[in-house]
Amino acid sequence: MNFLSHYYFERYSPHSERIFGALLPDLLKNVDKGYNFHPQRFEEQLLAHPKTAWVSEGWYRHVAVDKLFHASGFFLNHTHLLRRRLDPIVEHLPVRASFLAHISLELLLDHLLIDHTLVNPDRLYEHLACIQKPTMEKYLRTIGVNDVERFYTFYDRFVSSRYILDYADIHNLSHALFNICRRVWTFENTVEDCERLTECLQSYKEQSLLHYMDIFQEIQDKII
Repeated sequence: MNFLSHYYFERYSPHSERIFGALLPDLLKNVDKGYNFHPQRFEEQLLAHPKTAWVSEGWYRHVAVDKLFHASGFFLNHTHLLRRRLDPIVEHLPVRASFLAHISLELLLDHLLIDHTLVNPDRLYEHLACIQKPTMEKYLRTIGVNDVERFYTFYDRFVSSRYILDYADIHNLSHALFNICRRVWTFENTVEDCERLTECLQSYKEQSLLHYMDIFQEIQDKII
């Protein structure tokens, strides 16, 4: 799941650190896709302090949510159906349609949460802006992040840009999706490519995601 979908499960938490933790695995992957950390190996240090303990609690919830989501019939069915629709759109590009279907579904869910006012993305950014650098540094160094300054540079830009707000308009998803794909493949897409992808996402949203909240309810029931 993407950032806002993870926030959905933490939206009532009073602890900004827990919300930060729920996004942290994906934030780190955005900094370096080779990052792979295991906070559970450092529980004695991390759980000894309330703020770093809340970060770990958010991290563990993130892992649990993603595991349930990727194993669900919802995910398997919709990525299969989306891939079939996306195949002709990206057949002239090096982009793998199955990869695009995966991230398209996740961004569509984020879009729907905003579209139906089920989460407040501004509130998410308020939480993230509240995280104190000493807490962040202690957590990152404990789990093994050596270049903390590199993370800070990315994180500050992530919080200040508030680009998730752009997901309110489905037309912006295509640009975001192609940008994500360019982290994996080298290519240039055209305006027509974006238009075709937007049309596909719009029609899929209207025809096939009317009951999208089922997956959130399914996961919520299983993680309580």
